[in-house]
Amino acid sequence: MKWSHFIILQGLLIIIVGSLVYIHKDRVALMKTPPASLAQWYKPENKRQVWLHNMFKLRREMQAVRFYSDNSDAEHLEKWVTLLSKHYLKVGEMVPEWNKKLDLETISTLQKSAQNNHYQKVSRGLDDLDKSCKSCHTDYRAITATMYRAPDFSSVEISPSISLKKHMKDLSKQVNQIKIASEDGMKDLALSSLLDLKKGINTLGETCSSCHKKDTRIYPGGTIKKAIISLEKSLRTGTLKDQGKNLGTLAVLACARCHGTHRLSHDIRKTFVDRPSWLELIKH
Repeated sequence: MKWSHFIILQGLLIIIVGSLVYIHKDRVALMKTPPASLAQWYKPENKRQVWLHNMFKLRREMQAVRFYSDNSDAEHLEKWVTLLSKHYLKVGEMVPEWNKKLDLETISTLQKSAQNNHYQKVSRGLDDLDKSCKSCHTDYRAITATMYRAPDFSSVEISPSISLKKHMKDLSKQVNQIKIASEDGMKDLALSSLLDLKKGINTLGETCSSCHKKDTRIYPGGTIKKAIISLEKSLRTGTLKDQGKNLGTLAVLACARCHGTHRLSHDIRKTFVDRPSWLELIKH
């Protein structure tokens, strides 16, 4: 095959792929994912959140350098610039793939400016360094936090034979069964479904406490327990309106509030970590 033909075919392929992405732009999102080597600096691969601590140090050191530069304090400025340089360069040591993203010229100029007491140059250097940091944060901060800091419930089990996923589905069915039975005047079924829901919530609470060991808010807390009592009372003697209102309150307290934090972040994490294959994408 002639080189000209090969180049034309490559060009056509790029145009076709680009056209497909553009046509499906409402269903396609392109994001940069961090290098796999970053995982070693986050839990559970590491006992401590080493990467986060290094980022916190950089933020504090940049603030200190700005403060002492603005106040023309040469002694303290040199101390904090040295720390800033150390932890900035550590980024490339920890994740070699990102070494080329470091602004080595700016960090070097920053050190020299501090040594020579050129305070205005230090300030300008910090501005340049801040832009460099924000550039990487724009590309990677959100997806990195999602991948390495969002909870992963995929391996959590209620018992050896029941996964957390199945248990949550059962709780959802029980909530809906209460609503159905309530609207259709089946009091006994509604009450028995509430009893099952109550037991399921208590069982879930035992699982939650395995992570929230130091949390003063125990699931199900007193507010949820009161909501269950109110719902039971309305199912026995209350109006259909009261039953619906109390069931809605319980669903918000016992389900929606936790889902807003845990399920949302877990589902997004799963999207990035368990990425579909090219075959699945093409089929979609």
